[in-house]
Amino acid sequence: MTSSDETAAAGYRPLLFSIAYGMTGSVGDAEDIVQDAMLGLVKARRAGTAVANVKAYLTTAVTRLGINHLGSARVRRETYVGAWLPEPLVAPAGERGPAEHAELADSLSMAFLVLLEALSPVERAVFMLREVFGFGYPEVAALVGRSEANCRQIFARARQRVDAGVPAPDGPPERQAEAAALADRFFAAAAGGDIDALMVMLAPDVVLIGDGGGKAQALATPPTGSLAVARFFAGLFRRFGRIGVTRRPARVNGRPGAVFHDAHDRILAVMSLDITDGRVRAARSVVNPDKLRHLGQVSDLGLRRNPDHPVRPEQPPTAEQTVS
Repeated sequence: MTSSDETAAAGYRPLLFSIAYGMTGSVGDAEDIVQDAMLGLVKARRAGTAVANVKAYLTTAVTRLGINHLGSARVRRETYVGAWLPEPLVAPAGERGPAEHAELADSLSMAFLVLLEALSPVERAVFMLREVFGFGYPEVAALVGRSEANCRQIFARARQRVDAGVPAPDGPPERQAEAAALADRFFAAAAGGDIDALMVMLAPDVVLIGDGGGKAQALATPPTGSLAVARFFAGLFRRFGRIGVTRRPARVNGRPGAVFHDAHDRILAVMSLDITDGRVRAARSVVNPDKLRHLGQVSDLGLRRNPDHPVRPEQPPTAEQTVS
């Protein structure tokens, strides 16, 4: 690969990573897919293949590798224990992370990526390329290897399925600074056990979703509604205080949130908050250690002690028994 190709390829990495992550919901898999695409370009050049458009070549490679990956990963998703959430993209509060860097905060949010799980691999690719990245139908058709007319049909079908899973909004999304300030107040109220203050900041139909993947304790039946969620957070943070868990504000998939560390500074959980109209509508917590390793050393608090028997709680544990 020539030096100019290397420079161009490096410049496309944010786009390529965003496509791969949007397809897979996995940081590690997305990085592997991008690397495989880059290696494919090198091999093509060495074999004497003319590559007139480096961006088109790499985008096509990433898209098709993503489709193939989803096909092989679907069985794993179908047997996943409990709620599935994507691996979190984390940036320190006030800094730009991968989602913001690509100006894709909404499209890389946990809520949006969960909606995309309802789509087939090709539907997901077509929808992402057209809706999120703004590719025209001729480009989408070339990237996924389908006809333009077929891609239009696939997109329309995917659009209907995604829209069917989108809750009606009750107000405008908060600006980043306002949302971050509300998140700080929310976590402070939880740490102080102030249930009344928490309820003021929670939407009446707020939901809490935890992803333990069968390896860390998570709620089988998450609490819903402002009172139940407020009580849960108050109990959770009371336990955190006793065992020395600390919170660091962060941007998680473009949303305000936090990374929780145990007393040994190991990562315990990552949480994002969906904030609309001045209230928290959803809290999503990833405690599955496999989804946190890309962020650093992972805590063993809350892990199932016998790895041969994954966590499948029949009844939801109390706030004193869970860290999700």
